[in-house]
Amino acid sequence: MLAYTTHGDGPGTPLLIAHGLYGSGRNWGVIAKRLSDTRRVTTVDMRNHGASFWDDDNSYPALAKDLAQVIDALGAPMDVLGHSMGGKAAMMLALSRPDTLRRLVVGDIAPVGYSHTQMPFITAMRAVDLSVIERRSDANDQLVGHGVDPALASFLTQSLDVSGRRWRLNLDALAANMAAILDFPTPTSSHTGATLFLSGATSDYVGHAHRPAIKALFPEARFARIPGAGHWLHADNPRAFEASLRAYLDAGDV
Repeated sequence: MLAYTTHGDGPGTPLLIAHGLYGSGRNWGVIAKRLSDTRRVTTVDMRNHGASFWDDDNSYPALAKDLAQVIDALGAPMDVLGHSMGGKAAMMLALSRPDTLRRLVVGDIAPVGYSHTQMPFITAMRAVDLSVIERRSDANDQLVGHGVDPALASFLTQSLDVSGRRWRLNLDALAANMAAILDFPTPTSSHTGATLFLSGATSDYVGHAHRPAIKALFPEARFARIPGAGHWLHADNPRAFEASLRAYLDAGDV
């Protein structure tokens, strides 16, 4: 089962958070702790990330089954928030196991294929000379030297085990599955439950052109944008993100 961390034990519907590519549950620790004043919040490490197991299969059906296993163990249904890759996994969960969740929040991603590539970051991480790493900043400097934006380099090094001099990312499996990660499977059903697509106002990951595909799968979908935020909306404007998320989840508990 996936590694996970739980915060709080309030009376609201429990919330599960699924992070994006190259991330981990710890990236959502601040948001999780703040939301835990009214509900139990669980952050997971997706397979091939963080402290979770490694596997050759990183497909969305597999990721959705992982999330369902955690929810079944902790008690269904839960509210589910997924960002980017985690958002696609959460959508697949809603489409395949609607009994596991009440409200779905999808962070800045649509159920479509994307043409951009994330491979340069794997190439950069592979190029880091881990044998000389003494502190996280050493790897950060090397990543920047390989052309990675400093802010993104800082994010990537959160998945570095400095003492073990290893990445807590299965770079080989992620590279082999990259085409599937950027794509989205053709579903055979729709999800009629409450769904919010929460996007960054300056991001182009979810646009009006994506709405027909979204509505076909999630007919009850609502849309909101976080001002002053891009794809990393929870990091770019955390207070606005938290306020929007809290209002939506709390409305379901009334």
